[in-house]
Parts: sequence; structure tokens; C-alpha cells
Amino acid sequence: MLVIGENINASTKSVAEAINRRDGEFLGSLARAEVTAGVDFIDVNTGTGSGSPEQEIATMEWLVEVVQGVTDKPLVIDSESPHIIEAALRKYHGMSPIINSVNAEPERLTSIGSLAVEHHAWLVALAMGTKGIPDNVEQRLATCDQIVEQLTRLGLSEERILFDPLVLPIAVDSTQGLVTLKTIEQIKSRYPNARTIMGLSNVSYGLPNRKLINQTFLAMATYAGLDAAILNPFDAKTMSFIKTANMLTGKDPMCKEYIRAHRKGILTG
Repeated sequence: MLVIGENINASTKSVAEAINRRDGEFLGSLARAEVTAGVDFIDVNTGTGSGSPEQEIATMEWLVEVVQGVTDKPLVIDSESPHIIEAALRKYHGMSPIINSVNAEPERLTSIGSLAVEHHAWLVALAMGTKGIPDNVEQRLATCDQIVEQLTRLGLSEERILFDPLVLPIAVDSTQGLVTLKTIEQIKSRYPNARTIMGLSNVSYGLPNRKLINQTFLAMATYAGLDAAILNPFDAKTMSFIKTANMLTGKDPMCKEYIRAHRKGILTG
């Protein structure tokens, strides 16, 4: 499973403050720590919602340079704005990045999908249209069909699409965990060359002991076919769950990665 570090995100107060004061040392240190923790990609998000569009573009360009100055790990360019995404991709160098994200909205699919094709990027596609997140598997799959049709027409191969089945808080609707898991299964069946990706935190929103819920759901989603997760890599137990789940679902041939992690003493029970 691909692990995407979620920590360099302006929704976190300390990160937003570091971005505002252009504290490259703090953010570079955070990026290095994510690499040490075992991430495959580093998500970068500067979405504070403040400043002019030009200032927001300049901020993302600066952040991409800061992170790439301390690591060669590929990035996830995370923004609502096609202009910010485009600017970040111009600054980016290295292995194929991930763009986060599009939904089934045709205009957004065209603008951001074209950027993904041009820059040989992977693209996160949310299983939703313009009317919000569907509450059932069938409607989520219908939006995936629309997304695949338009993206492949633009020239983006199915292999470069990472479908996000979407997670709603089970505290609001206790059936939504199963809806997400079944959506993953159906996506993997319908589009075997595509990948699936998920952010974990929504599932436990409003409930106590959120880490336990997230870890359990992660194990279940791995069995359903989850290929990538956006999460906090500093949670050693969650990272241990991933290594164990990879082994148990045949993604760790000969158990090599699990045994290597055990010998390093980084597995947490």
C-alpha cells in the first residue's frame, strides 16, 4: 500500500503559521520526518483561503521548492484551484506526482485531467458529482463511470487514476463504513487497472478513541482492495497495521518487508 503523509497541510494550525511566516526550516524538518516514518508520497496543501490568487500560487510554488529541497520523495499536489495545481506542477521535478483531486464535474475534469496528462501525473478522482457525496454504492460507481469516460478521452490511462470511494462519519450514519468498503470492492472489480485511495479521518469523526476506529477500518479497507492511504505516518501503530495488512493480503512477497520492520524494531502491537 502506498502511504501518503498528510502532515504538511495548512488546515493544521502550526503548519499554517509556518507557511505564513515562510518558515522553510520547520516545514523541511516535517517533510524529512515523514520520510523517516516511511511515506511513499508527501501531500502538500497551502489552502488557507487567505490572500490573492497570485499570493496563493506563489505560496504553493515556495512550498514545493522547500519540500523538494530536502527530499526526492514524490509529492501530492493538493488544491482546489487548477491554477495553483498548474503552478505547482511547473515547479515540480522528479517522479510522477499525484494531483488531488477531481470529481465528476465536467469542467474540472477537463482542466485538471489535462494537467495530469501533460505532466504524467496520477490523479485522485472522488466518487461524487456536483450534488455532493452519494450515500450508496450504485451512485458512487456511476460517477466513477463518468470520470473514467472523460479522463480516458483526454488521454489519461486507467492506471493513472486513483479512485477515492469517500468516507462519511459513521457517527452520523452507521451504514457508511460498509458503503465505502463495498465501493472499493466494486471499483477494483470494474476497473482492475485503476487504484483506490482513501483518507481515514472522516470515518471516526465525532467518536471517542478515533485511532482505534481508523486502524480497524484501514485493515478492513486493505482487504477490500485499498491501494493507498492518506494518513499521519507518525502514528507507529497505524504504520504497523499497514505492514501487517500488506503481508496478510499478499502484497509483501515472502513477508520480507514485515520481517525487515520487525528486525528494525519499528512494529508496534
